[in-house]
Amino acid sequence: MALAARLELRQGQGLVITPQLQQAIKLLQLSNIELETFVEGELERNPLLQRDERDQEADERPAADEAAPSIETVADSAAAADIDAHHDDLYGDASPGARDGGETGEERPTTAADAGGSLDWSRTGSGAGFELTGEMEQGIARAKTLGEYLEDQAALAGFDPADRAVASALIDGVDDGGYLRAELDDIAGRLGCDLGRVERVLGALQGFEPTGVFARDVRECLMLQLKETDRYDPAMAAMLDNLALLARRDMTALKRACGVDDEDLKDMIAELRGLTPRPGAAFGAEPAAPITPDVYVREGGGGLWRVELNTDTLPRLLIDHRYHAVVSGSARSVAEKVFVSDCMASAGWLIRSLDQRAKTILKVASEIVRQQDGFLAFGVEHLRPLNLKTVADAIGMHESTVSRVTSNKYLATPRGMFELKFFFTSAIASSEGGEAHSAESVRHKIKQLIEAERGAEGVLSDDRIVEILKEAGVDIARRTVAKYREALRIPSSVERRRILKEA
Repeated sequence: MALAARLELRQGQGLVITPQLQQAIKLLQLSNIELETFVEGELERNPLLQRDERDQEADERPAADEAAPSIETVADSAAAADIDAHHDDLYGDASPGARDGGETGEERPTTAADAGGSLDWSRTGSGAGFELTGEMEQGIARAKTLGEYLEDQAALAGFDPADRAVASALIDGVDDGGYLRAELDDIAGRLGCDLGRVERVLGALQGFEPTGVFARDVRECLMLQLKETDRYDPAMAAMLDNLALLARRDMTALKRACGVDDEDLKDMIAELRGLTPRPGAAFGAEPAAPITPDVYVREGGGGLWRVELNTDTLPRLLIDHRYHAVVSGSARSVAEKVFVSDCMASAGWLIRSLDQRAKTILKVASEIVRQQDGFLAFGVEHLRPLNLKTVADAIGMHESTVSRVTSNKYLATPRGMFELKFFFTSAIASSEGGEAHSAESVRHKIKQLIEAERGAEGVLSDDRIVEILKEAGVDIARRTVAKYREALRIPSSVERRRILKEA
């Protein structure tokens, strides 16, 4: 068979993920902190982008200046229409009038924070709190971290330069609880020293304050504290070797292992309870970043709920058309013109992507609130089973879009702040053929039943909990009850009965 080269034309349909669509997908799943970092990078990279500070400067500018602003928003263009079409394909939720200003066809200002304005929301109570002044910030002293405290002690310990380097490496391997997580062999290999030197320095560091620091496990941590008080005797050593028996409260086996009677064992346990398994927990750590809600839910009139975007987390960006006219007019080479054109297109796409992101978050959060209004009104026992497909079908989006929206997004409600994924729980069938029960509400019922136990004789077994739940209309298996109980970190009925007998 002869081989020959030829040209063919074929027409077909396919989905192409352009860089702009990839950016839109990325923006959708970013948290508000990650989004702010991304926007800061775009502001540095794109000279045509600028923050919208008109709300802050409205009271400072005279009325005449407002008639001719130097900063404008995205204007109508064929590229803008193409961007809108791509957004419709990606999110599938844009209505024909969503981008129009009204019957006049005048385009409304396009900023990322205007998604809330289209629903005529009040901006009161949007989550803006007080800000610390410079004097107040200076008055707040940062607590010294454990690492800094250990470094101060190491500087006064009289180490020679080689041992001081080993000490610093060991200090770097200590976690917030005070435990050494680094391997001694790795430190010796990295520093090019003998393992014996590392062990010798570690022995010196284990004498630092707080007592028990630089331990490699709980047993060693408690041992260091007992040695400090001269209470590490053979009986205590045997107890530390059998901490698993103590955790199971198997006192008979523990007495036999330690060789003591009931009274001595009780004193030894009381002494262990006076020790701390996390000696470094009392020291300051790096401050955790506070969680800022993306959406607020407030009770409205007539038993309805008001869903509002937190406008403080929405970047407000504008395109400086005056500067664009200046730089585009002065561009001479092809490269300069392409750069200015790319910056203009990128800025317009980013602004519209941020605007669409805000609308999508609002739409998904509103549907979640509608589905889980029972939880908001009456508590966790009324949390309904919910999955991504239910929300996606209700708002006309794809499940993957809903999944991205609910990642790292938080909803502030009268019952507290919850991640949007909290409201998606699996369903447990009803034994009476009615509406299914949420797995989260069933876990809450199991916790309530166990917390209501009174005395060793009132302890409920997993089988008894199954019977009680079935009487309440929940069709659940015993292994599921055991799984939920373990997830709640609740001991078995045997262990709970033993604890109540000793109390």
